[in-house]
Order: sequence, then structure tokens, then C-alpha cells
Amino acid sequence: MTEPLIAVEHLGIAFPNNQVFEDLNFKIDRGDFVTVIGENGVGKTTLIRALLGMLKPTSGQIKYFPNKKATKIGYVPQFRNLDQEYPLTIEDFVGLNVHGWLPWLTKAEHQQVRTAMAVTNVKKIAQRPLGMASGGEKQRAYLAQAIVEQPKLLILDESTASLDNEMKYELLDLVQNLNQTSDITVFFVTHDLPLAKKYAKHYLALRPGEQQFGDMADMSIEQLKEVTNV
Repeated sequence: MTEPLIAVEHLGIAFPNNQVFEDLNFKIDRGDFVTVIGENGVGKTTLIRALLGMLKPTSGQIKYFPNKKATKIGYVPQFRNLDQEYPLTIEDFVGLNVHGWLPWLTKAEHQQVRTAMAVTNVKKIAQRPLGMASGGEKQRAYLAQAIVEQPKLLILDESTASLDNEMKYELLDLVQNLNQTSDITVFFVTHDLPLAKKYAKHYLALRPGEQQFGDMADMSIEQLKEVTNV
């Protein structure tokens, strides 16, 4: 039987004049690749913030197994068009997520950074200023930074939205490889239904006041459109 990594139970999150979730329930198993789909405004970003511990639920709970401290989470944000003058190299940027700061990292921590850059295909451009990198290179640098401390859960928040098709699939190929070879569970928020269909094992479809969780293999693109209004 597959072990859970996170269980969301009767989750409610409310803001003044806005009940985002009232009774949200789903489970993320270890090794799963879950995509979250739904139209704008259904609470996808709110859910991410709750999983990251940035928002406190107004009801219900989020359980982490074996506990929250042991469930390290990596996060890849939406594309950010950094200024060309952004001073850090890709290697320095990846190192920001290590408990230290380049060049004062330990030998082992330097190796962590090099390994993360290698598996995300940015090692050859490690000394390139991040501001001068292409869109795809920036997102792979964000991915390297997110995995440098070997998280149990990797959250991608619309991380492919501003990339061309080739770069989208290149990034998701890397994520899929991490999912399959490094025991990293993936939680991928996207509007791109073909991308979700290709890579995800399960889907969480959010609509105002309701949810649907299921096997991606059982769903066609047209069915995904119907359950999400995307």
C-alpha cells in the first residue's frame, strides 16, 4: 500500500468576504505526480501557500507524514523576468537555498549545488549571470535551487506558463526524471491541460465549492476541460 506524504482533511480557508475552500479533501502519496487544474480564482495559489505553511487554515488540517519538519518542500515559482543586471551567477543563485552562502559553503554543500545543477542541465552555464540567462535556463535554475536540499515534495506554481513548447517539455522531462529516480513527489499547478495529461499520474480539479481527484489515465483532454472550465 502506498504511503501518504500529505493529507488535506476538511480544509477551509477564508478571507473577509471570500470563502476560498470550505471542505477540501485529498491525499498526496509518496512518489506521486499530481497536477492541480482549474480556472483562475478557484484557489490554486491559496492552496500552495497553505501547503508551504504561509497560510493558516480557518478549519480542517493539513497532515504531513511522518511530520511537517521531515517533509521538506521545494518550490518553483512562476516565470520571473529578472533584470539583466541581476548580479548573481546561476551557481550562486542555486546556492541560496543551502544553509550557508557561496563561497562559504562546506565541501559537501558545494557538491550539493553542483549535483542540483547537473541534473537540471545548468552546470555548463554555472557562471552565467542569472539575469543574462534565457527563460528556459532561468526556470531550470529555479528548479535546481528548489531541489538542492533534496526535498520530499516539489511544488511547481505555473512554472511553465511563459515558456515556449520546447522549453515546457524540457523542464517537465527533468521534473519527471526527478519524480521517477529521486523519490521526489510532484505537485504541479498549471492551466496547460495537454502538459498535465502527459506527465501527471493524478489530477486535482478545483471548481468553486467543489473538487475532483482521480487517475489522469482515466481522463481525456476534453474531460479535463469539462471538470475545470479551463
